[in-house]
Amino acid sequence: MKESLINRLARREATIGVVGLGYVGFPLLLRYLSVGYNVLGLDVDPEKPRKLLAGESYIEHMDAEPLMVAAQLGRFDATTDYSRVAECDAIILCVPTPLNRHREPDLSFVTDSVEQVAAHMKRGQVISLESTTYPGTTTDEVVPRIEAAGLIVGTDVFVVYSPEREDPANPDFTTHTIPKVCGGATPACLEVGMALYGSAIDQVVPVSSTEVAEMTKILENTFRSVNIALVNELKQVADRMGIDIFEVIRAAATKPFGFTPFYPGPGLGGHCIPIDPFYLTWKAREYGLATRFIELAGEVNTAMPDYVIAKVVSGLNSVAKAVRGSHILVLGVAYKKNVDDVRESPSAVIIEQLQGLGADVAYSDPYVASYPPTRKHQLDMTSTPLDRESLGQADLVLIVTDHDDFDWELIRRHARLIVDTRGVYEADGAQIIRA
Repeated sequence: MKESLINRLARREATIGVVGLGYVGFPLLLRYLSVGYNVLGLDVDPEKPRKLLAGESYIEHMDAEPLMVAAQLGRFDATTDYSRVAECDAIILCVPTPLNRHREPDLSFVTDSVEQVAAHMKRGQVISLESTTYPGTTTDEVVPRIEAAGLIVGTDVFVVYSPEREDPANPDFTTHTIPKVCGGATPACLEVGMALYGSAIDQVVPVSSTEVAEMTKILENTFRSVNIALVNELKQVADRMGIDIFEVIRAAATKPFGFTPFYPGPGLGGHCIPIDPFYLTWKAREYGLATRFIELAGEVNTAMPDYVIAKVVSGLNSVAKAVRGSHILVLGVAYKKNVDDVRESPSAVIIEQLQGLGADVAYSDPYVASYPPTRKHQLDMTSTPLDRESLGQADLVLIVTDHDDFDWELIRRHARLIVDTRGVYEADGAQIIRA
């Protein structure tokens, strides 16, 4: 069973199923198609399969036309019908793992997907979970659900965990050039997992267990969260001292060893860094441990929108204006520059707080035409064109996301007052205020 599956994967005769067609699943579809596999995409949202089959992309930096062409050739299909899992040799799960309102892991997307997949699995398949989660998820949540369907993991079917490492819109690293960590539920599972990813990814890094692979992703994102919290805190200290923290970081980054530059901002965003460390915090409690360092970093990062609001209030006060009744233009609502992803973006919190204080708030973002509803926020807003008129009407321009598409010279010429959370401009104490 194992050797037959490995051979099918090596000869590219296997069909790859991808469950969850978002920022992780979409590029995986394209990669496996590009190296010669037949691919099936599955998603609970019927609009995603429809758009992909029509060559329509719903992610700014992704091109769906190759999928439409592959569909016409019979090499690609997309559906909401989980019974078609039976057609696949490999099933890769790329579903969300959010936090609930108590900041505890919500694995419902994973467990629901596994149960739907397991109902249609057959002998000789491999299933891989890529969703970021706490150590033990694959062993405790995935394996039992598959074995409950009467399949023996490691003999009949194979289970691996391989965390996604996508960085949307990063021109230097793509799906196949980013090394892929892979852990198996059994040694046989790892062999199959290496065959699954080795044919599509330039470098696959095997580890001894699914728990090690799960912990690897948590470490990566906790490392970033803690270091971003550090520079966010240092930014506030430097501001009180009249020191430009961005200049400090640039200078420190000239050290060729022992330093990695991280940059402050208005708060964390995206599906990974604001969420993943709390998966480990929650799991650590099971072992009687308190992850104080991680929780403190979370507190610092979560408080950054409040710091930005304070800077806006102070800036308006400096020109004898109150927040109530003022016109504020927010530049950028995506969580990072040059993408259209607003998940966990601090922009929503900042906009809601400003509106709560009585401000008239508009936003401009070339990647986000209308603010999509999220689990936490329902902002009924559309993007305002960025021109002399919209800049001139604003009492204050607040830079939240520093998209390369923005005309920064135009903004500087026509904005009355700028609060800059991204270090775009040199602070001048009058027109431009660092936040």
